[in-house]
Amino acid sequence: MSPYERLYDESEQANVRFVGFVWENGRYDFGIVYTQMFFGKPLVVCMQTGRSSLLSQDDVENLEYLQRLYNLKSVAEAEEVSIFLQNNIPSLMFEAEAESG
Repeated sequence: MSPYERLYDESEQANVRFVGFVWENGRYDFGIVYTQMFFGKPLVVCMQTGRSSLLSQDDVENLEYLQRLYNLKSVAEAEEVSIFLQNNIPSLMFEAEAESG
C-alpha cells in the first residue's frame, strides 16, 4: 500500500518562454510556462529569486501580491512587473466564457 494518494500524473508538451528585461527600477528575468494544466494558468518563475506561482490576469493586477510573491523591493517594481505580465499572460478561456455567459 502506498503512503500517498496520487491526485494526477499528467504529461504534456508545454510552451516555455524566458524573458529578461530592464526597466527604470531594476532588471527582471522570468520563465513563463504556458500549460493547459491548472485551468490554463501559466507558471511564472522569477529567475532571480526562484519564486514561482500560477498567475491569472487578476493576480498580475494585484501589486501587493506581486511584490510579496516575487520579493520585489517597492510598489514601483511591482508595477513594472505587473505591466509586463499583463501584456504576456493570456486571458483564461473560462474567464472569457464566464463574462460572455
